[in-house]
Amino acid sequence: IPKGNGLIGQIVPTLDYRGLTDRFRAEATFTGPAPQFPFGSVRLDFSRLSPGPLHIMSIPQRRLEQVLDDWLRELGGGVRRGHEVLALALPEDGSPAAVDVRGPDGDYRLAARYVVGCDGAHSLVRKQAGIGFPGVTSSETSRIGRVFLPEVTVAPGGDTADVPGVGRVRLTLTTQTPRGAYSLAPLTSLDKTARPGMFIVYTREDDASRGPADPKAPMTVDELRESARRVLGADLRMSDPQWLTRTVGNSRQAERYRAGPVLLAGDAAHVFGAGGSLNVGLLDAVNLGWKLAAQVGGRAPDGLLDSYHAERHLAGQRAVLQSRAQKALSASDEYAEALRSLFGELMRLPEAVRHVGSMLEGSDVRYEMPASAGPPHPLAGRFAPDLRLDGGATRVAELVRLARGVLLDLTGSGALLLDGPATVVPSASGALAGVAAPWHDRVNVVAARAVAEPPPAAAMLIRPDGYVAWAVDPDSGDPTRGLPEALGTWFGTPG
Repeated sequence: IPKGNGLIGQIVPTLDYRGLTDRFRAEATFTGPAPQFPFGSVRLDFSRLSPGPLHIMSIPQRRLEQVLDDWLRELGGGVRRGHEVLALALPEDGSPAAVDVRGPDGDYRLAARYVVGCDGAHSLVRKQAGIGFPGVTSSETSRIGRVFLPEVTVAPGGDTADVPGVGRVRLTLTTQTPRGAYSLAPLTSLDKTARPGMFIVYTREDDASRGPADPKAPMTVDELRESARRVLGADLRMSDPQWLTRTVGNSRQAERYRAGPVLLAGDAAHVFGAGGSLNVGLLDAVNLGWKLAAQVGGRAPDGLLDSYHAERHLAGQRAVLQSRAQKALSASDEYAEALRSLFGELMRLPEAVRHVGSMLEGSDVRYEMPASAGPPHPLAGRFAPDLRLDGGATRVAELVRLARGVLLDLTGSGALLLDGPATVVPSASGALAGVAAPWHDRVNVVAARAVAEPPPAAAMLIRPDGYVAWAVDPDSGDPTRGLPEALGTWFGTPG
């Protein structure tokens, strides 16, 4: 099933920090900062900003899943496909949870210390764990199809197309009409192997007057064509559907992401109704993965697993906020038109458009990092900057690919050594290395010289998910102040 049309936001650089970008780039049609992007019905122009605040990767979801599946198998894991969760039992005596499953060979039961519900917006795991899912349901219906449009001609340059009865339209960007909104995008812009003439057709309209479509009834190409006729005001001939779906604009977030041994991630934890679910859901997984591994392995400090809810629930709140703002900008009344006009003026201000871009990226979220004394460093709680190190031959992204903690010493007390493309050989010496030595089985200590002068910090402790847990300025009287507490908070008692 095609489903998503690519990745948007912080997950794109995060994949680089996991060493996966080259694998995905081989399947993607574009990877990098987006020169422009829609926010509701307003186009955001990032071309004047350097660096661009929003990253995208254009890749079909089937290829995305295949790359991740191949990587998981290399790591010794696997996925059981075609297995359905029937029930979840949570004993009150603290014994393992029980999950009843129906598989191709019959029903069976699993016992697990922890259960992570990633089972979608209608999550059975969330419901049976007793976790509420408050929010709002819109009267608007979105319809999406991958269909053949024989009469639509893409103009030279690929940015526009001629549509009979409509005229010249911009491709990929959402266009507002008095009756709703639509977008057209050539499938070749996403999938290198796509048949020419295949398009991703999207419509959004308010179904309040007609009543919502039966959610259990499969969508047909006739339903998509009729919706396109209403929204565009012209008949759009289409055939050969590869995939058709409809969605209702739900905007909801789970009250909590953890209830005892049950944790939630992805659409089971949040739905936005305006895209971005893959970005937020995959970032949930990256945040939770290393913490759950430490918990199961007996290395987790007190409260580590609870920090998953604290950090990712905040990120989900921000995503709900910006998605609802997009919904307000996309309405079809005079008030929304005035709002779009004013918002468009604001988006001509570089700092304003960067701020909104960072919200879409997810980089505006700053995790709270416990501070032993004084205000936290500006980098603390942020995604670690991808600094060029030792003449530019190495980047921070390459240091964190082992999914271990990294203490990066930029004080000039040592030199960076790399043994092969992925193995870091600690080389730092001095006070920082001495403090971190007891955590040598969980944290790599690396000394390097930053290309940028001066670097944004004299040293930083980077968590396995790429976020800065602690940092210190060059003029600090004690370069190790707060470091022991940060190491203990995130990596537990020394081994």
